[in-house]
Amino acid sequence: MKSTVYRGLLFAPLLLVLLLCKDAWALQTHGSSEGIVVHQLAHIQYLGALAYLFWDIRRSSFTGVGWVYLQRFCLLMMFWNAIAFIGHFSQMSLAEGAISTEDEYLSALLLLPVTFGKWVYYVTALDHLVCAPALFFLFLAMRSFYRSVDRDKREEG
Repeated sequence: MKSTVYRGLLFAPLLLVLLLCKDAWALQTHGSSEGIVVHQLAHIQYLGALAYLFWDIRRSSFTGVGWVYLQRFCLLMMFWNAIAFIGHFSQMSLAEGAISTEDEYLSALLLLPVTFGKWVYYVTALDHLVCAPALFFLFLAMRSFYRSVDRDKREEG
């Protein structure tokens, strides 16, 4: 009986958040030009850090499937950074009326005629198709590392 009450108290905040939350848009706007410049520089720095991590894993003698998953994560996130970097430039180059947001941001429509710049923006807006699998590989790597440490501890003890 007591554990049921504690379990209810544990999940009550989660239930309240799920039932009472409002719109949670993942939108970051950049006011003046220095915001986008810093954001783009962050993409370059993140890409460089991932490239170094990938290179360091490859040259080291790490063994195990977790390291392979971590390398895949690095490659996909490097690709994602490149896509996002290009996407931000293509979005800035679009004309003011190129996207219709009459039904708010999440239902944005790319207006005709489709030009090369609009096509690049549209394709790079699908960056989540690269980011989500990358994060899944990161999860697999972390799980593999955890299991190998757990297995080593059980073998010692």
